[in-house]
Amino acid sequence: MTPAMPELDQVQGVLEPAGFRILVRIPNLEAQMKRWAGLHMPDETRALEESAQLVGQVIAMGPDAYKDKTRFPTGDWCKVGDFVMIRAYSGTRFVMHSAEGKPTIYALINDDTVQGVVKGDIAEIERP
Repeated sequence: MTPAMPELDQVQGVLEPAGFRILVRIPNLEAQMKRWAGLHMPDETRALEESAQLVGQVIAMGPDAYKDKTRFPTGDWCKVGDFVMIRAYSGTRFVMHSAEGKPTIYALINDDTVQGVVKGDIAEIERP
C-alpha cells in the first residue's frame, strides 16, 4: 500500500514520472539548521544548499522503474515513502510552490541513481 503523501497531491496532475524515472522531494534544511544553533544562512546560500542535498523522499515511481530484471535481479531498491541517498545535484531538479507560496524542491532521478535507503534520521546526513 502506498503511504499518504501530501506532496503527491500537489504534484499529481502536474507531473508524473515517465519510464524508469523516480520523483523525489528534497527536504528543506530545517532539521539540520536546528543542529547548527545560531547559524544564520542567507536565502541564496540556503537555496543552493537545499538544491545540493544528498537525501530525497520517494514520492512516485515511473511505470518502468526497476522492471529490468537483468539490472535489478533482486527487485526494487526503494519504495514510495522511503528516504534515499542520491548524489548532490543529481536528476532534473525543479521547484513547485504550495498554495501558501512555500517552495518545495523536487528531482526526477533514474532508478539506478538511488545509492541507498536511509534507515536513520535524515538530519544526521549532510554534505561535507
